[in-house]
Amino acid sequence: MNQPTLVIMAAGMGSRFGGNKQITPVDDMGQVILDYSVYDAHRAGFENVVCVIKHDFAEDFHRRIGSRMAGKVNLTYAYQELDMLPAGFSVPEGRVKPFGTAHAVLCAKELIHGPFCVVNADDFYGADAFRQAYDFLSQPHAATEHAMVGYAVENTLTENGSVSRGVCETDEHGRLTSITERTYIVPRPGGAAFSEDKGQSFTFIPAGTVVSMNLWCFQHSMLDEISHRFSAFLRENLPVNPLKCEYYLPSVPNQCIREGKATVQVLHTPEKWFGMTYHEDLEKVRGAIEEMKAAGKYPDDLWR
Repeated sequence: MNQPTLVIMAAGMGSRFGGNKQITPVDDMGQVILDYSVYDAHRAGFENVVCVIKHDFAEDFHRRIGSRMAGKVNLTYAYQELDMLPAGFSVPEGRVKPFGTAHAVLCAKELIHGPFCVVNADDFYGADAFRQAYDFLSQPHAATEHAMVGYAVENTLTENGSVSRGVCETDEHGRLTSITERTYIVPRPGGAAFSEDKGQSFTFIPAGTVVSMNLWCFQHSMLDEISHRFSAFLRENLPVNPLKCEYYLPSVPNQCIREGKATVQVLHTPEKWFGMTYHEDLEKVRGAIEEMKAAGKYPDDLWR
């Protein structure tokens, strides 16, 4: 079996954070969240890492981040660009927004040769999450057997605003039955709450509810599913929302589950998420990392 590959989606624009958060340092060594993800993934067993970035900041990305880990892991780059579309489609005039997370993974297809794990560049997932992901992907599974590392909703929130999370439902065997994207989730005593009208009314989400942080464990066959469903997505969505429609990664396994073409085992982690959705989150992330260093979970210099 081919060694599992870690795919890191790092081409996002970081609009809510107010800058390129993928290259914002989170410690005094100048390391970024992505450094910690690759470090944890490498400790878990991942040797091959693909970073999906944009051409226009590729040189800066490698100089500031990639160069220091390139000697520790097999690091390659894929490039997410607007014009990487199926035959018969073109970029709508005026569009600047990327085509979403599923499109990002599709842009890395030629560099993935076996099972693979997908993560966001600007989310801190924790060592346990990567251990579970690698353990799943390094074991033999059918081509249609995938997994997702799920987090308790209360461990994935920020006090600085709302977040977007995929709220999961599972069957009696712990397999995912559906994932519903909630784009406005805020903390509440005893859990969280989501709104569908920008904060005018809320629906409670109890603590312990599993949510997705886009940490997926896919067999190689999922790349074909992502690829052949992209054209249908574009045909349906470009006419009605040409400038902002996005091909979200969770939509693909969701469709496969509904059609009976795949199963997704939910792997539960007790880890607490840290991320930089908003600029005000930065100090909290820095503080959390310093606490983990003081507890001996990480060295000061990850790559020395």
